Amino acid sequence: MSLPPILYHYFHLPLPYARTLALQERIHQTQLLRRRSGEHQDYLLLLQHRPVYTAGRRQLLTSPEVEAEAARLRNIGADFVATRRGGQTTYHGPGQIVGYPLLDLGRWTPPLGIREYICRMQKTLETHLAEAHGIQHAPSEHTGVFLDAQTKIASIGVQVRHRLTTHGFAMNVTREPRTWFDQIVACGLADVKAGCIADASTSKAKEVTVEGEIGSLVARFGSQFGRDMHQLDMSGGGEVVDEIRAVEEEALSAGNWPQGPTGRLF
Repeated sequence: MSLPPILYHYFHLPLPYARTLALQERIHQTQLLRRRSGEHQDYLLLLQHRPVYTAGRRQLLTSPEVEAEAARLRNIGADFVATRRGGQTTYHGPGQIVGYPLLDLGRWTPPLGIREYICRMQKTLETHLAEAHGIQHAPSEHTGVFLDAQTKIASIGVQVRHRLTTHGFAMNVTREPRTWFDQIVACGLADVKAGCIADASTSKAKEVTVEGEIGSLVARFGSQFGRDMHQLDMSGGGEVVDEIRAVEEEALSAGNWPQGPTGRLF
């Protein structure tokens, strides 16, 4: 029996991180409740965030060092949020595609394990960079996509509960995220800096934008996971659609974010 399509949605405005985290949790609970009847859907949320630094579950978030670091990062204009994903501190913000696959790994036969799930996600990003931009990745012992031993262009951090996934990946598209990454030791890798598609692409024929990446990235995600990809119909109703609308309204009313490391408003 063929698997149902994955429903995807792209948010056009940068979203507050904590509110988006709550959206993931709401969808996770909806999937869990409806799974017994087989009526649950799989989703791929694609978006940009307002500037935010997030800490992974490996870190002791009540330590004085982490509290001091959180205060420092908030002072330059970003939020700081503790999460349950794998990995350490990283950055999300405008100019970066963030993808949150909310999938039931038990749908596949055999069910996808966490390692296979992460491998397919990483392969999606590697294939997209190579086919869309002529960017070849460098093999690394670390999770994520690297251009060379010192340059990382995409990160992966996931959580799986009851075979349902949350969190996901982030890929730097424009140069804007780089100055924010310079403020931290991202993912605990002291000798690694942030790269981006705008710098690494072999094609300079057109401006690189986040919106311009969405269609081909969605198609490659579906290919790697063996699923059709259908755009989520926002014209109707339903719990998930209503929640997404509420997040979009909050993003619209939030306005500009504070000054960042470059000392200007975005």
